[in-house]
Amino acid sequence: MVCLVFGILVGQSTAQFVPTEVCYATCYILCILRPETTAGSCAIECLKNCILFKSTVGTIKDTQSFCKLGSATALCSNLSTKENPAKTKVVTCVDACAATCAKNN
Repeated sequence: MVCLVFGILVGQSTAQFVPTEVCYATCYILCILRPETTAGSCAIECLKNCILFKSTVGTIKDTQSFCKLGSATALCSNLSTKENPAKTKVVTCVDACAATCAKNN
């Protein structure tokens, strides 16, 4: 349990300093190794960890991050499979969501 909590905290703090592609791929690979997870649940968890925790709470950027997370969850989370995190496709999709959210704010 301690290792799990430590891993979650480290994953959240390092997500702020790593490119989204690296963050997502690393998170996804570690997540999919857990027997109780699915490709979809890992994709959503990792999108949340790698997008949302980069935001600055209470600012316009925070609003854009939530918009980007919602869009990415709906449109990008189905691109990964158990065998392939499809990090490049996911990041391209996330970037498209970010552009759409930036235009709408």
